Amino acid sequence: MDITQKALSIVAKISGKDAAALKPELELVADLGIDSPKALQLLLDLEDELGLEISDEDAAKMDTVGDVLAFLTPA
Repeated sequence: MDITQKALSIVAKISGKDAAALKPELELVADLGIDSPKALQLLLDLEDELGLEISDEDAAKMDTVGDVLAFLTPA
């Protein structure tokens, strides 16, 4: 499983949505219902399962599924 699939799996687990239904344009809060406690859990799970560190500044820029994926797979 590549990093994108792992990240989508984590977002799906936290949001309760099917990973196959996650699209880059979906907003974490408005579309997926990820509130502050869930957002914190999402960040912790991403860090733990992907072996990386996400700064508060970077986390604040993650509004959509696409933003999360873009952070994990920079161009």
